[in-house]
Amino acid sequence: METAELIKKVRKIEIKTRGLSQNIFAGQYHSAFKGRGMAFSEVREYQFGDDVRDIDWNVTARFHRPYVKVFEEERELTVMLLIDVSGSLDFGTQRQMKRDMVTEIAATLAFSAIQNNDKIGVVFFSDRIEKYIPPKKGRKHILYIIREMLDFHPESLRTDVRGALEFMTSVAKRRCTAFVLSDFYDQQDFLQPLTICNRKHDVVAIQVYDQRAKTLPDVGLMRVVDAETGHEQYIDTSSRRLRQAHTQYFMKRQQQLTETFNKSNVDHVSIATSDDFVKALLMLFKQRS
Repeated sequence: METAELIKKVRKIEIKTRGLSQNIFAGQYHSAFKGRGMAFSEVREYQFGDDVRDIDWNVTARFHRPYVKVFEEERELTVMLLIDVSGSLDFGTQRQMKRDMVTEIAATLAFSAIQNNDKIGVVFFSDRIEKYIPPKKGRKHILYIIREMLDFHPESLRTDVRGALEFMTSVAKRRCTAFVLSDFYDQQDFLQPLTICNRKHDVVAIQVYDQRAKTLPDVGLMRVVDAETGHEQYIDTSSRRLRQAHTQYFMKRQQQLTETFNKSNVDHVSIATSDDFVKALLMLFKQRS
């Protein structure tokens, strides 16, 4: 992509997604994602009903009256975006490509994070770790991330969610919030690494899919290509049986995916490329609040 065109695209996404994070997600993000834990704030005199385990014995001895430590939630988070860059994301028959929607969602989450003074980092993955951007704060850092998302060329076209989760578990030493953005077109089971990762971190899964993965139009003979393997074939979409089998396969996959997320206790949302992702994210945030 030409530099001027890339800068223009980055700016366009910044204007849209920063506006969304400021006007729509203000407060929602803050309440949906909790800090690392409780941090010491101050001491005050003991009041009836206070937990005796919070008594500060040093201050109590000095003033000859009981004082307790006051704690408050430590707000600052580290947010990691695990972004699928495999070949299947380069597909879209509705308003936009799956990859474009993933970029907009990721940028919106990133701007929401820096509004909250959180650090943001990124893992680009296919069936390998394509690139790791360590967490940092600030607008400049986010613009770099958006630029990478728009102009990134992966070495592989296949998907391995398991590998991305295992990398996340090993690389992030402190607890953080991790958003996995993918269409989850993965033949391997990733329940175990997802469960382990979610025990250490707070994992949220965001699935982006295209409506054609669910329903096929009746348009006669159609050439289809698997974007990850390159396998090519012709299918007869005028066959009602074929269209029903296609829908059933999608529904079965979705059910398996939902079971994986439920068993690993991971919050999740599925968004079609024809949907308004803002509504979907707001619903997800409200469920968590």
